[in-house]
Amino acid sequence: MKVKIRRSMMLILGITLLVSYGLLSVFFYNQNLDMLRSEIRQEARYICEAVRIAGSDYLSELDNVEVNTRVTRIDAEGTVLYDSGGDEIELGNHKDREEVETALKSGSGEKTRMSDTMGTEMYYYAQRLDDGTVLRVSKAMDSLANTAIRLLPVIFVIAAAMMIFAYLLARWQTARLIQPINELDIENPLDNDIYEELTPLLEAMNQRNKEKDAVSNMRKEFSANVSHELKTPLTSISGYAEIMKNGLVRPEDIPTFSERIYKEARRLIHLVEDIIKLSKLDEESVELEKESVELYEACREIVSRLAPQAQIRHVQIVVEGESVWYHGIRQILDEMIYNICENAIKYNVEGGRVVVWAGNTLEGPKIAVADNGIGIPEEHLERIFERFYRVDKSHSKERGGTGLGLSIVKHGAILHGARVNVESKVGEGTRMEIQFPNEAEGD
Repeated sequence: MKVKIRRSMMLILGITLLVSYGLLSVFFYNQNLDMLRSEIRQEARYICEAVRIAGSDYLSELDNVEVNTRVTRIDAEGTVLYDSGGDEIELGNHKDREEVETALKSGSGEKTRMSDTMGTEMYYYAQRLDDGTVLRVSKAMDSLANTAIRLLPVIFVIAAAMMIFAYLLARWQTARLIQPINELDIENPLDNDIYEELTPLLEAMNQRNKEKDAVSNMRKEFSANVSHELKTPLTSISGYAEIMKNGLVRPEDIPTFSERIYKEARRLIHLVEDIIKLSKLDEESVELEKESVELYEACREIVSRLAPQAQIRHVQIVVEGESVWYHGIRQILDEMIYNICENAIKYNVEGGRVVVWAGNTLEGPKIAVADNGIGIPEEHLERIFERFYRVDKSHSKERGGTGLGLSIVKHGAILHGARVNVESKVGEGTRMEIQFPNEAEGD
């Protein structure tokens, strides 16, 4: 970053010097041209006045004087009567010269152009005399290129000095600019007294730190909960097995103890399976490919699987809606629908009812599961998707489950770009909706 800043500053200075060189060349060229015009006009007036006083003899005396100015006298027909260079005979008719033509009409004229005879850029000033002839004074002038070349050594020395100074200044300024960034307190980004432009970055870092802390705390809590949840069935299995090993169980009670060990083992297997599912969803390492899933048929199939469980709890469960397709991961969608429907049965009342609806809406495909069960207190609604969180911990073992079902629903929704809405009132029931995006949005 330091090198980039220094390079940028040096590049800006280089461009500035180059532009300044061009502007100075134009400025000095125009200044020299103005001075040259003023000098030649003044010189032309002196010569005209001398010719008026001394006559044409004054011009012949100029042949013996070595001057940089060229003097030419032209009659009204354009014939060259006199030229200080001695080329009167060789010079052609000058009536078509712009400065001569203008002088004949208005008394004076001027023009800057390349001379055919001199082969260089000349400034011409012509003035009409009292006898009708025109006296023209001209002088070679430097071109813009010559002016730029003359300035080049001076500009080079100045540029070299400025580049050295700029390099030292850039190093100092870069170090001063970078220092607050190098000393940035990453753990407490908002406590840094630094540039206003970095405020969005610092706020993002602070938010990231909060999220990191939240994830860290969640992992710690998750680890503690996993340890507790795994320990409970393992302790039961170990205890029952130890009693049976020591021969403390009557033969007629062995089936009962075996059944308890089997149930605890199944509970342990379900818990491990759910933990693995959540881990994969967390890491987005689900390797299953997406496919077109008919959500209404998926709901009917899941309800048929849950029918025995609903019958045991005397809960009526029905499927309503219409055929609707969604492009997603079939296994994850199945888990999401199954967990919501299972909760609706599990936390219902004797003789309760569960309605599963699947269909299309303006926002996209939707699945809704409504029950008239015990409901969820409002203060618990925001936490029901947390891992191992249970509203009624005293009856958690009685109702079964791993406490990870709704977490799987939440992570599955995130994976599919869907959202989960929950409405519930204690004693009246709960309604959960999975709103999937339209296919165009989902893709």
